[in-house]
Amino acid sequence: MANTSTRTLRLLSLLQTHKYWPGFELAERLEVSARTLRRDVDRLRALGYPVEARRGSDGGYQLAAGAALPPLMVDDEEAVALVVGLQAATGTTAPGVAEASVRALAKLVQVMPPRLRRRVQAVRAMTIAGGWSGQPGPAVDTGVLTTIALACRDTERLRFGYTAADGRGTDRYVEPHRLVSLGRRWYFVAYDLTRHDWRSFRVDRVVDPETDGSRFLPRDLPAADAAEFVRSGMDNLPGVHRVEALVHASADTIRERIGRWCTIEELDAEHCRISITADSLDWATMALGVVDAEFRILHPPELIAHVQNWADRFQRASSADVTEGQVRSPGRSATPGTTRPADSV
Repeated sequence: MANTSTRTLRLLSLLQTHKYWPGFELAERLEVSARTLRRDVDRLRALGYPVEARRGSDGGYQLAAGAALPPLMVDDEEAVALVVGLQAATGTTAPGVAEASVRALAKLVQVMPPRLRRRVQAVRAMTIAGGWSGQPGPAVDTGVLTTIALACRDTERLRFGYTAADGRGTDRYVEPHRLVSLGRRWYFVAYDLTRHDWRSFRVDRVVDPETDGSRFLPRDLPAADAAEFVRSGMDNLPGVHRVEALVHASADTIRERIGRWCTIEELDAEHCRISITADSLDWATMALGVVDAEFRILHPPELIAHVQNWADRFQRASSADVTEGQVRSPGRSATPGTTRPADSV
């Protein structure tokens, strides 16, 4: 008979594979008596697993929904699927989902055996992400992302190579603070121990990050949060657009819709000014469209023409011909079901 801990884990695994287990069948699978099975069930309950019991000749056990999420057991196939799914979720634009996905990914990869890590890398290498954007951000290596996430979590100093925008390579030694998903890119904020100042780094430019095992006490960040620090550092970069708009909606409403990608200045109960830093006017236009409210562009002037171009295309797309399913094309009649007479020879 297996020891108590091993048997309890086996019981948990079985309970998670079927909705309901008859008691006698579960005891047979574990090769224990009904009395021992009841004790093992009680151990799971003490650990926070809500195991329900049904009495009688057809009695048995099943896991139920609890007040909190207890630890889960997954097999190899499920572990690979979780990592691949979480990696895809790191590119989402839903507020909070990307950062939470990285944290969960870091935890899972940390305990994953080497054989599964190799499988995950193989699946990722043969998979093309179907992102919503026509201009996807640069690819970020999962290993780099999770190494940084773990270093931030564990307050461990980090060494890595970094390639600047002009192609110059440098070696960095930092105290990592937070990862930031901003626009279509990943950044991380850290205190640079060589330059004795705070810096933000693009994760896709980080090479071979490694922790050296040394811990540190977190410093006070000179900004409201890591995202604000990254935004402020982008203001002086070439090729970056600084967008300002007056929006006819409350600051709370805009904060809920696009607060992750902009700074908001409340003007009154029904108006606010928003500022967006983006490397693409398309991205800024999309963000303004998501506010779902009237707005007026204050800066830059070229964004006005860009939005007008979008508006013209959407207007043509929603014309009567399109909405009625009568899209005209060369050589076809405007009326469905009819043909044009052949040209005379």
